[in-house]
Amino acid sequence: MKKVAVFGNAGAGKSTLARRLAELTGLPLYPLDIVQFRGCYRPDEKDGGKLTNEEYRKLHADLLAQDRWIIDGYGSIESLWERFEVADTLIYIDLPLRTHYRFVTKRLVKGLFRNPPGWPDNSPMWSSSMDSYRVIWRCHRGLTPKYRRYVASASASKRVHHLKSPAEMEAFLQAARQS
Repeated sequence: MKKVAVFGNAGAGKSTLARRLAELTGLPLYPLDIVQFRGCYRPDEKDGGKLTNEEYRKLHADLLAQDRWIIDGYGSIESLWERFEVADTLIYIDLPLRTHYRFVTKRLVKGLFRNPPGWPDNSPMWSSSMDSYRVIWRCHRGLTPKYRRYVASASASKRVHHLKSPAEMEAFLQAARQS
C-alpha cells in the first residue's frame, strides 16, 4: 500500500479514516478539501484563496507523480478517475444515507465550538455543512452507483476496501495497525 485513494459521499468519515491511516502507515496525507486552497499545500502561497482549475489540475498531477500518498476527498470528477487509476489501494466508504446526514450534523455541531481536526482556522463551518447536506443526495444518486461498479471491477487489479459501516471502518484501521 503506497498510493491510497480514500473516497465516498459527503460526511462519510473519509478525512478521519485517512488521517488515522496516515498516522498508522507513515504515508503522506493530502486531503483535497484542504489542499485546493492556497497556502494549505504550498506554504509559500499565503492568500488562502481557492486554486484555479488549472492550478488544481497541476497540483493533483504533482501529487499523483509522487511515490507514496494517501489522497482523501473528491477534488473534481476528472481528477477522481485519474486518481483511482494511479492508486494501488482504493478505500471506498459506502455508508447508509442516513449515516452521512448524521455525520455531517455531528461535524456541524462540534464545529460550532472548534474546528474539526485538519480544518484550517476560520473555516466556513456553516456553509461547508450546508454544501455537504446538498451534495449527499446528489452523490448518492449519481456517483454512488458508479463508485460501486468501479470498485467491483477494480478488485481484480487493485487492493480494494469497500467499507459499509463505521464498525467496518474501525476494523479496517485495527487491521492496518497490526500490519
